[in-house]
Amino acid sequence: MRRTKTLSALVLLVSLFLIFFYATLHLETAYSLRAGPEDLLRDTSLQVHDSDGKAQSSKQERFTIPLPDVLNVSVSDGLKQAIPQNGAYWNRLLYSALRNLDKGGNPFGNESDWSLCRQKNQEHLQTNVHDFTSYPVLLQDFLKGMNCRSPPVLLNQPNKCISGEGKGDNRPFLLFAIKSTPGNFEQRQAVRETWGREGVYQSGLRVHTLFLLGSSPLDDPDLSSLLSFEARHFGDLLQWDFHESLLNLTLKMNMLLQWTVKYCPTASFVFSGDDDVFVNTPALLRYLQSLEPSKASQLYAGQVISRASPLRVPKNKYYIPLSFYDGPYPAYAGGGGFVLSGALLQRLYSISRVIPFYPIDDVYAGMCFKALGVSPEANAGFQTFDINEQYRENLCVNKNLILIHRRSPQQMKKLWKGIHSLLLTC
Repeated sequence: MRRTKTLSALVLLVSLFLIFFYATLHLETAYSLRAGPEDLLRDTSLQVHDSDGKAQSSKQERFTIPLPDVLNVSVSDGLKQAIPQNGAYWNRLLYSALRNLDKGGNPFGNESDWSLCRQKNQEHLQTNVHDFTSYPVLLQDFLKGMNCRSPPVLLNQPNKCISGEGKGDNRPFLLFAIKSTPGNFEQRQAVRETWGREGVYQSGLRVHTLFLLGSSPLDDPDLSSLLSFEARHFGDLLQWDFHESLLNLTLKMNMLLQWTVKYCPTASFVFSGDDDVFVNTPALLRYLQSLEPSKASQLYAGQVISRASPLRVPKNKYYIPLSFYDGPYPAYAGGGGFVLSGALLQRLYSISRVIPFYPIDDVYAGMCFKALGVSPEANAGFQTFDINEQYRENLCVNKNLILIHRRSPQQMKKLWKGIHSLLLTC
């Protein structure tokens, strides 16, 4: 009798398990039939990976911050005086945004979904830019995505600015934010082994490093697995799902602002630069430490280009048609490498929601700082256009500089070793 009851109980348990399994399988099948390829692409939880390379279950909002209250943003009169109000497309966009802001409205309206944004811009461009089809292909591509500001995140480092040591002042003093591309591993590794090495420097100054990446063109080899491994191993890659191009560097800079405001808001300073520059990190730290508090909180420093205008030669990679932008550029720091105060990050991100994207990232940065009323600080130690060729091998000359552009990975390692040699006498 007891054996019969035991057998009946086992049969009942097996039956319940089979029913539950079938129901679960049915629900998953039903969901897979309802969710087409487009739905899966919109679900950013299927695309986002953390620094451990594991797919994260949360959706894209985990990596974005609420849009800043642009209605409380104040745009300086200096920007309006520097940029003329005329019929060029970008100029019209700027002054339209400023009028909307003055009326208490959102400068650009509600932001479109990333997957639909470029398509929505097409008709607008054909209506407002009469010679759009004559623009270089790269510039046309930029304009199509000019209002698209929320690409999905592929690799994130949410804990980058959190120290696990649990003692002392863990606040980052300097964050190196270095523009790179997926295939530039050799450059990134040279930076890691030299000037971008993370750690605690003199006087307990904590330095962190990040490399900012877009996605490779479809015709390029797929490096996603290698990048995931690199991100897990070094913990210093940020990657978004937008195409790498010269004119998308503005979007990359904007995503850096968004990331720092959320994940590294206590950084005292942020360095923005390329992966082929050489930075004398101790010299940069000494310079930043020497600043008076009033200047340290309003810093935007580098090699300043004070009197620049758009290049009108179509074959030049920085070509800007007159119908797109008409006027001079505000003073700006060369994009090869400049440093800014962490205290400006939130305001800078807020103002970037008002100023239309511009296809040249360092010019755009200058426009945003001008809108804040912050002028670039010229520092002779920043040589973004390199130094005279006769001094490039002179270690004593290099030791007294902060930044030089550009150097190969091999030159970086040689120069770093040379200026830190105990045998060097200057």
